[in-house]
Amino acid sequence: MKRWLRVMAGGALLLVGLLGWALPIIPGWLFVIPGLMLLAREFHWARRLLEWFKSRLPKKTVQD
Repeated sequence: MKRWLRVMAGGALLLVGLLGWALPIIPGWLFVIPGLMLLAREFHWARRLLEWFKSRLPKKTVQD
């Protein structure tokens, strides 16, 4: 039951995020990343895509 809910919630967030990239009203990144995080626990393709997104994000640097 938990797996089914996780997959459905992740899919819904991913779908809303993809719509957000097409519609200027909804910020897509706010939904795509959490959706992939939920789906990555169950699917290898989502895990790989999440790692790809993480590698593209700018790294924070600590300056003294």
